[in-house]
Amino acid sequence: QVQVAEFGGGLVQPGGSLTLSCVPSGIAFENQVMAWYRQVPGKERERVGFIVPRGATSEAPSVKGRFSISRDNVKNTVFLQMNNLKPEEKAVYYCKSVTQPFPWGHGTQVNVPS
Repeated sequence: QVQVAEFGGGLVQPGGSLTLSCVPSGIAFENQVMAWYRQVPGKERERVGFIVPRGATSEAPSVKGRFSISRDNVKNTVFLQMNNLKPEEKAVYYCKSVTQPFPWGHGTQVNVPS
């Protein structure tokens, strides 16, 4: 069964850091382009960035230089390192493959108080 689980959310103060992880299953992970998204209540889901199988990444302009994406193809895990978090980045963070049809997971909540 194709599915994904995201981990690592929590409460972090403005300017703080947090690392999220994502573990998909039911796919050939090493061949997948994996992307991170986030959704603020009342707003559309937006893509934060993605990582290709060999490790090159692309991040959205709003997070470039503060967020970084990495992967471990042995552990079938994708990471999102977030630094200098801002209150407006309080959101549910999701990851998924963009290489093939793939369901959304439950996401992981990141809270950054004002």
